Amino acid sequence: MKYFRITGYCPEHDFSFIVDACGKFEKLWQFSSFLLLRNLKVFEVCESDKIQSSNIDTPTDDKKHILLRACQEGQPTITNQDNKKIITVAKKMYVTK
Repeated sequence: MKYFRITGYCPEHDFSFIVDACGKFEKLWQFSSFLLLRNLKVFEVCESDKIQSSNIDTPTDDKKHILLRACQEGQPTITNQDNKKIITVAKKMYVTK
């Protein structure tokens, strides 16, 4: 099962989001491209093995949907600490290796 997570931003409507795809795309670039073609900005992309910790539940296999995990007004918060990125949107966060 291919599980990918992307944090993005919609400049037109000023909101950020975290979305997951769990089986819908074979490659990470396909997921990114899907969002970019809709005029969304991609801030962070990762495969499931790069997520070190998170307060977002891991989705089940779903080849039909992209799952919205968090959404908020404005841009996401991305900080660096100890060579890790901490990404936060609407109190949902994950840490990448």
